[in-house]
Amino acid sequence: MRLVATGLLVLMAAIFLAARHFDSVHPAIGYIRAFSEAAMVGGLADWFAVTALFRHPLHLPIPHTAIIPRNKDRIAGTLAAFLRDNFLIPRVVARRMQRVDVARAAGRWLADPGAGRGRLRAGIGRLAADILEALDQERLGGMARRALAERLRGLEIAPLLGRALATAMQEDRHRPLLDGIVHWAAKVLDANEHMIRQMVHERSGSVMRWTGLDETLANKIIAGLARLIGDMAEDPGHPLRAKAEEGLAKLAHDLEHDADRRAQVEAFKNELLDNPALGDWWMGVWESGRAALLRLARNPDRVLAGDLGGALRQLGETLQGDARLADTINRFVRRAAVGAASDYGDGIVRLVSDTIRGWDAQTITGRLENAVGRDLQYIRINGTLVGGLVGVAIHAADAAL
Repeated sequence: MRLVATGLLVLMAAIFLAARHFDSVHPAIGYIRAFSEAAMVGGLADWFAVTALFRHPLHLPIPHTAIIPRNKDRIAGTLAAFLRDNFLIPRVVARRMQRVDVARAAGRWLADPGAGRGRLRAGIGRLAADILEALDQERLGGMARRALAERLRGLEIAPLLGRALATAMQEDRHRPLLDGIVHWAAKVLDANEHMIRQMVHERSGSVMRWTGLDETLANKIIAGLARLIGDMAEDPGHPLRAKAEEGLAKLAHDLEHDADRRAQVEAFKNELLDNPALGDWWMGVWESGRAALLRLARNPDRVLAGDLGGALRQLGETLQGDARLADTINRFVRRAAVGAASDYGDGIVRLVSDTIRGWDAQTITGRLENAVGRDLQYIRINGTLVGGLVGVAIHAADAAL
C-alpha cells in the first residue's frame, strides 16, 4: 500500500508537468493541472505527516518529527497506565466478569463439543501432549511426591482417623469391617490347619504321640476355633464381637485424645513416608496418571467416547441445569480473576512498560508501522485525492470570476 500511495504521488507530479506543458492547448487542461498540482501538494503534506510519526523525513532533523521513537518511554508508560486503569484494577475485572458465564459455557461445550470445534480440541490435545512429553517426568513426579509428603507430614492424621472411626461406629458402618475380619480369620484357619497340627504334635509328649492323642487334640482345637469363628459370623451380638467393638471404640477415643497413641500413629506415618517402597509406588501411580493424560490428549475423541466422555457430558448437562452449581463456579472464577488482577496486575503492567522501554527505536517503529501502516497509507491516498478535488474547486471558482 505504501507503493500505491507513493506511485499516486509520482503520477500526480507527472500529470502536473505534462498539463503545464500543454496548458495552452485547451481550457480543460487547466482543470487537470489544478487537480494534479493540488493533489501533489496534499499528497506531499500527508506524506510528511505520516513519515514524521515514525522517522525524520529525508533523514533531516526537523523539529517535532520521529515522534514515536522519541517518545517510546512515554508511550510505554501511557500504555501501561491504560492497561492498569481499564483492565487490571480488581473492581474493573469484577465488573467485567459479572457478564461472563463461565460455568454454562463450559457446560455447553462438555455436553456437546460439536464437530466444528473438533479441530480446536485436537489442536489443544496435541499441545497438551507435547507439553507433557517435554516435561522432565522424573523430576516433576519427584516434586509432586515431595509436595504430597510435606502436606502429609504437616497433617496430624490420628484425630481424623479417630473421628472417622467413631462416626462409622455410630452409624453401624463398622459392621462390614468386623464381618470381613471374621471371614478372613476363617480363611486363615483353613489355610493353616497343618501348622496347628504340627505345633500340637511338637509340644505333645511321647505317650500322646504314640497313642495318637496329639492328632485328636489338634482336631478338637481346630474344630473349636472353626465353631467359634462360625458363631461370630452368624451372631451379630456374639460376646467376642462386642469385645471387638469395645476395642474399636477405645481405639477411636485414644486416637483423638491419647497423646501417646497419637504419637505412635505419627511415628508410623513418618516411617511409612520415609519408606522407599512408598516412593516407588507413588512414582508408578504418577506414571500411570501421566500415561492416561497422554492417551486423552492424543486421541480425545476415542477417550471421550467411553465412560469418561459420558461422565463429562453428564457434568456439562449438570452445569447447564443446576443454577446453584453454575453460580458457585462463576463466583469462584470471578474471585480467582479478581485475585489474579490484585496479585499480578502491577507485575503485568511493569512487564509491558519495561518491555516497550527495552525496545530500540527501530523495533518499536517497525512494529507500530506494521500494525497501522496500511491505514496511514490510505491517509496519504485520501490526502492526494482530496487535495486534487480542492484544487479543481478553486480553479473553477477563479474561472467563474
